Parts: sequence; C-alpha cells; structure tokens
Amino acid sequence: MANGRAVLIDCERMKYPYTGLYFYCLHLAQSLVATNYANRELCFYSRETTKHLFENGCYVEQHSLHKFILPSLKKYNLWHSTYQSSDYFPWQRKIKVVLTIHDLNILYDDSKSAAKKNKFLKDLKARINRADHIVAISEFVLNDIKKHAGIDNTPASVIYNGGTISDLALHSPQYIPTSAFLFTIGTVVSKKNFHVLPPLLANNNLQLIISGLTDSTDYKAKIIDVAKKWRVQNRVIFTGSINENDKQWYLKNCEAFLFPSISEGFGLPVVEAMHFGKPVILSTCTSLPEIGGKDAYYFNDFDPETMQKTLLEALEDYRINKKEDLIKERAAFFNWNNSALQYHQIYDGLTR
Repeated sequence: MANGRAVLIDCERMKYPYTGLYFYCLHLAQSLVATNYANRELCFYSRETTKHLFENGCYVEQHSLHKFILPSLKKYNLWHSTYQSSDYFPWQRKIKVVLTIHDLNILYDDSKSAAKKNKFLKDLKARINRADHIVAISEFVLNDIKKHAGIDNTPASVIYNGGTISDLALHSPQYIPTSAFLFTIGTVVSKKNFHVLPPLLANNNLQLIISGLTDSTDYKAKIIDVAKKWRVQNRVIFTGSINENDKQWYLKNCEAFLFPSISEGFGLPVVEAMHFGKPVILSTCTSLPEIGGKDAYYFNDFDPETMQKTLLEALEDYRINKKEDLIKERAAFFNWNNSALQYHQIYDGLTR
C-alpha cells in the first residue's frame, strides 16, 4: 500500500467496448495515473481482457461472483464507484466510497415501468447514503439528484468529463458519403430524438449519417418512416457502430454535428465535434446547453420548418463569423487531466 492511501477504481463497465462508460473509465483511468501527484497506489477493477489498458499495471480481476462476495479490500482505503448502478459495490465493507452519478435518464424513459423507476430511485438513495462523496458529471445531473433522490448531508461535487479525441492519421471510413453531410452519433433509441432530423434534408443535397448501435428496431423504423414522408430516405444512412477512425473522420468532415437528444447527463459527442471546430446544433434539453455553451447553436423546438431555419442560420453564422477557433476553445475546456486532478483532491480529503 502506498502511504496508506490506496484507491480501487471500478472500471467493470469497460467490458462493453465503444460505449460512453467504456471511454469514461478508460480516459479517467489514464489521466488519474498521469496526474498522480500524491504517488498513491491506484488500482483498477476490470476484466482480464482490459487490463493491458491500465498503464501502471495495478489491476484487480473482476468476476461475476463478486456481485455476491467482493474480493478482499483490506489493502484499499477508498473504492471509487464510477457508475451509479454497478452490481459491484462495497455495501458492508469498512472503506470510503466515492460515487459518480452520470444521469437519472431512466426516470424520463416512458418504456420503463413505475416499478422499475421506483426500484432505481430506492437503490440510488441507498448508494448515496452509503457514499462518502458524490460526483455528478454536470450541474444538471446534480440538480436532478437533489430533486428526485436527495443527498442529505453527503458532500457533492460536479466534475465534467474530458474530451476523448486523440488525433489519428485518418483514413476513409467504411461508408464514404456521396455528398456533403450532417452527422450524429449515439445509440438509436427514442431519447436520442433522431427522428426529428430527416426533414433537415429537404430542399438540399445533404446526407444524414447516423452512427451507433440500434437498440430499438421500432425506433429505427420510425426514423425511416419520417424520412419517407419527406422523400429523403435515400439520403439517411445508418452505419451501425463505428470505430474511432470512422467517428473522427465523420466529425472532421461533416457540415455540422446534430444532437437533438432529450435526455443527456453530459453529451460527450458534442465535445468531440467541437474539438474539430465544427458547428454543433443541439436541443435545449437537460445538460446540453451547459456543455455547448454560447458557442453552440440550438433547436428551440422540433418543428420541421423551425429546425430547417435554424440549420441554415447556424451554417451561415458559422461561415460569416469564422467560429471554428472559438468552438475549439470551448472543447478544450473539457480536459481529462483537469477532471482527474479534481478526483485526486476528493481522494485526498477522504484518505488523509
């Protein structure tokens, strides 16, 4: 143990590659190691298949049986639970706990029953009561926690996620657009609100590239139905899940990045698009105005004609006022090393 200040960070969700939680854990872990000014022992709890990603080599193998009996935690002073609903949580152990909460999206999901929502809230409240410090990834999420679950006397902080783009020597993606295009990315589910986007292809030659796993075939069918209504179905392209090269290529080469989501705890794709200086046009829902700031553009409602007007005005303003550098500066504000340093300060306060 290093100075009696060893920390075990739960990266179990990295078993699901290319998800938001995968990248959250990966980049936070790498930055925690890079900014480890206190020379504390940092260990990472994950599957054997991901252990090579942890630069300092300290690794505790995750096993499904740990849902019932966790491995020995005697050498650790603090457990960082990086996901609010993890099955792996030190309920009964004498160890300090930092709990990161990403969102309360289930409460806004009409497909979830009242019983599931109530169970989620009950479990979340129990975790908050067990935790020694709560971290929310945006002010919106922290206010949502206070509204629905309460935090009582548990200390709480907001620590924004960092950007995740590491510049690559890009090559052409698997699907190469045949004209100028608009881009969005995310799991194809109703909360992403992608079905409002096809009307933006009316009266132009743009394509719309939608990347991400299809979690709901019914919702994908709804997007296609809207595209057919507007007679643009041949220009709406679903690529499915894509790799880092293809994502960056689309972000770098798109005319604009669109993100009309109605339920986001943070909105990492927005930061990624801004890294390339691209105009981003967002909904005004949940955390997105907090992330995009004054340098983003916004759909104030989802009326097709209003959205078409917003797109045209945004592209014109971006061109006339040369917004690229300002947008890149906004992206640079979200920095993983800064995030990691804030976590180190919380670890310090709990392990003195």
